[in-house]
Amino acid sequence: MEEYTTVKYPLATEKSIRLMESENKLIFVVDHKATKTQIKSAVEKMFKVKVIKVNTFIQGKLKKAYVKFSAETPAIDIATNMGII
Repeated sequence: MEEYTTVKYPLATEKSIRLMESENKLIFVVDHKATKTQIKSAVEKMFKVKVIKVNTFIQGKLKKAYVKFSAETPAIDIATNMGII
């Protein structure tokens, strides 16, 4: 699976902003067939960062990935580069 189709887009909700500040996490909507390993490598390649952990969650028709970044790369910086904040 192509890594750029694995991660569809970031979520910019109140909860995602709170997680970004408190736990250094970003939430992405991802492809239903994407595995945690595929999501991790796609995010690492897209933003050239180190991902610590990926949790996935399926809600209705959306599959969300909660991506925790290493301490060296603040999630808020990545969000700023994407234009979320």
